[in-house]
Amino acid sequence: MAKDAAPKLLSGGNPQISKGYGDAVVQSYIDAMPGWKQDIGRRIDTLVTEAVPGVIKAVKWNSPFYGTEKDLWFLGFHCLTKYVKVAFFKGAQLSPPPPGTSKQADVRYLDIYEDKPFDEAQFYDWVRQARALPGEKM
Repeated sequence: MAKDAAPKLLSGGNPQISKGYGDAVVQSYIDAMPGWKQDIGRRIDTLVTEAVPGVIKAVKWNSPFYGTEKDLWFLGFHCLTKYVKVAFFKGAQLSPPPPGTSKQADVRYLDIYEDKPFDEAQFYDWVRQARALPGEKM
């Protein structure tokens, strides 16, 4: 990608990526993530891909989404100024549920900060649980 064609970073450093389906568009989003967040994006993508063979990927609303069927999503993430916010769309049904609550009853969040440990084993377990639940239509 030419330097002048680099994606614009929206508020909080979230990459503005055209919506689309497939691994390539998700990799474009991850490539555009700023600084340390790019490494977190790569780890999230790798862990989800390992936990869910054949995972469906897309970028919608400038965020990567992961599902087991087209347009039925179990997870998405987004760059914010100081962290990466992972949304488990049926997170209230996971055991234990991710720590961040939402105004939406079923959604739970995991906020990943640069200077705090990312529990990859727990994340992988949540992904394996989430893939078995009905996806969220978006």
